[in-house]
Amino acid sequence: MSRFLLIEPGSTEFDDQRRMKGSLDMPLSRIGRSQVLAAVRELAELQIDRIFTAPCQSARETAETLAERCGGRVKVVDALRNVDHGLWQGKQIDELRIKQPRIYRTGQDHPDQICPPGGETVDQARARVEKLLCKLKRKHRSGTIAIVAPDPLASIVRSLLRGDSMQDLWKSETDEALWELIETEPATV
Repeated sequence: MSRFLLIEPGSTEFDDQRRMKGSLDMPLSRIGRSQVLAAVRELAELQIDRIFTAPCQSARETAETLAERCGGRVKVVDALRNVDHGLWQGKQIDELRIKQPRIYRTGQDHPDQICPPGGETVDQARARVEKLLCKLKRKHRSGTIAIVAPDPLASIVRSLLRGDSMQDLWKSETDEALWELIETEPATV
């Protein structure tokens, strides 16, 4: 049985403003640092063997705080970089909802069917994450492996680990240091 602890980083200024950060590299906000400390307190009793993190600053800060308090070595993994939202990066989610309602609805119902101008699709991100998860499951057959990834990439990781489909892209655009422990069979990813 493989155990994955999936953790979103704490929020950034863009998350606090409900802006799409995509693959932009941003530090934790004051609120985000508080969220991370609260999550780490909740996870204090959990033994973590290894922490794999997205390369963005908010994820690295979250992973380093987790390692300081709960143990485990941190490794930055490029395959966990967030979905590239291209020209949508920096835009408020509500702005897209108002100015491009059809695209917004498609993102709610079928997030894998949209591609931001100059960005990447959810399916492209899913392909790179799926390769990483297969490798991690082969290499780490026991213990708890933490993955720190910003949303919407965290939602992609979650859907692959659970074996279900990703829902509503816009609900998974902001990070709040939420976490979930997911147990999987070695051959499910």
